[in-house]
Amino acid sequence: MQKTAIIVSGESGRATADTLLHELNAIEIARGEVGKQWHDCRQFIFVGAMGICVRTIAPYIEDKHSDPAVVCVDSRGHHVVSVLSGHVGGANDLCRLVAAAIGATPVITTLSDLDDLWPLDTLASRYGWTVAAGTDTNKCIFAHTQHRPTALLLEVHDAGTDYLERSLPPHVTVVHDIIEVSPDRFSLLIMVSPFNHCLPQGVQVLHYIPRVAVAGFGLAHHPADYREIPSQIAQAVSEAGISPEAIARWCTIDVKSDEPLVALMKAEGEDVTFYTAEQLDAVTVPTPSSVVASHVGTASVCEAAAILGSDYGPLVMTKRKGEHYTVAVAIDRQYARRQGGHIEIVGAGPGDPDLVSVRGRRLLEQADLILYAGSLVPRELTLCARAGAVVRSSADMNLDEQCQLMKEWYDRGALIVRLHTGDPCIFGAIQEQMAYFDRHHMHYHITPGISSFLAAAAELRSQFTIPGRTQTIILTRGEGRTPMPEREQLHLLARSQSTMCIFLSAAIVDEVQRQLLTAYPEDTPVAACYHLTWPDQRIYRGTLKDLARLVHDNHLTLTTMIVVGWAIDNRQGLSLLYDSHFTHLYRKGTE
Repeated sequence: MQKTAIIVSGESGRATADTLLHELNAIEIARGEVGKQWHDCRQFIFVGAMGICVRTIAPYIEDKHSDPAVVCVDSRGHHVVSVLSGHVGGANDLCRLVAAAIGATPVITTLSDLDDLWPLDTLASRYGWTVAAGTDTNKCIFAHTQHRPTALLLEVHDAGTDYLERSLPPHVTVVHDIIEVSPDRFSLLIMVSPFNHCLPQGVQVLHYIPRVAVAGFGLAHHPADYREIPSQIAQAVSEAGISPEAIARWCTIDVKSDEPLVALMKAEGEDVTFYTAEQLDAVTVPTPSSVVASHVGTASVCEAAAILGSDYGPLVMTKRKGEHYTVAVAIDRQYARRQGGHIEIVGAGPGDPDLVSVRGRRLLEQADLILYAGSLVPRELTLCARAGAVVRSSADMNLDEQCQLMKEWYDRGALIVRLHTGDPCIFGAIQEQMAYFDRHHMHYHITPGISSFLAAAAELRSQFTIPGRTQTIILTRGEGRTPMPEREQLHLLARSQSTMCIFLSAAIVDEVQRQLLTAYPEDTPVAACYHLTWPDQRIYRGTLKDLARLVHDNHLTLTTMIVVGWAIDNRQGLSLLYDSHFTHLYRKGTE
């Protein structure tokens, strides 16, 4: 954790300083100690006049890439000024943090902040990228902040490229091939790519190299000059048009785990993964070798290892042979720029369209096909679909029909959103779909959602864990068409008298009540919650002895969450967080 020091000039700033000491877990030092602490603290907050701040730090300023962040707060706490190391050192972020802590106005003079432009000097550290050697970052930043015509080339997909695409400034144009970039159109090219390109003349280039590649390698038995092999592999990779800095992981066959080269790689912090010959031999590769098969029991090591290690991502460098090694490179499938299809399983939340996640909403807006669980997910959640997107309910489709429809769109290179109620991991019926996707090596990902049990707690205005009463929440269902394991029968789970949230069980409520009454007292609070957060939401409270009657009398259906336990409407019990003798760990300086 970075160390933050506060310097107070005069008693008029004492109240502001005390607040910041408490909120930021900072230390207070005297003005004369700044020089001694300059390299130990990463953040300095001056409370007082700007002149005092500037004169104090002036003798110690060296370089923006190594200087700490410095901000100055006026004694009344009205303004916070970013003084030194705005982007690179984090002073701009510290300025905003301090201003939020005391309700002040942040004062930031960095041009990219004023114009809401990308902070090009911090993107690499923020997203784990490397800036290509020889880049004149300052000239690139100047061109960007002057709104010069800029090309953006993205050849992977990660959190950083998502950010760039979402926040595209007006002077930036997305291009899909470097041949589109010429000096008559652009002054600057920003690219996020694991590949080395022949760069256009007359254009400033800022090349971010993301660590998204997986290298598979084979190795001769205990080569004497193994220390030379890493540089030889790096040269081979570079000659194939791939930046060696893009390699995040190395993979090979397990019989090579005791090689000195592997020990050297691990000692230098490289991530090395091993596969058995059986695992490797199951992979179809471009250049199998019968000779390799006769020696280690698999027709490929380097290509198969790269493919497995990348989760069947695209192989961008087929086998290359050195004197004592073979190497191949693939792009990790999760980062591969979508040229084929992609399926996103999205948790829709409990029903209210406002309760889908920000990421889920963005995917719904981008999707080519939205396939939603029509009997459980309100169609209103799909109204944000873009023009031309296809929106289908799966209510009248069996599993094969759903999977075939998604595969058809996937093979066209489409983005498919499979929209499931609540969070997909809870009674979401996604396992069978994922098995199908895995079998066909289809690229998919899961966006979590808010479960209906969380919506129940919110709508009931109840904390489901009560100190001294219950510290456990059980999520389960009664036994209907889907059998329950014997050890998970309701009457056994009820013995703990925890807060229990029972899904999909309104149709068998009589049996549910019977089993619960074997362990819970009959006056245990219950709630039957129908269509949580939907426009026709209804909630019925009572006690366990009346549960079946509540459900039957109000004609509640399968879309009903049953909550049982003393946590409902409970206002008793004191959390340790509010105990006067309790101190947060971070305030003790132990985090």
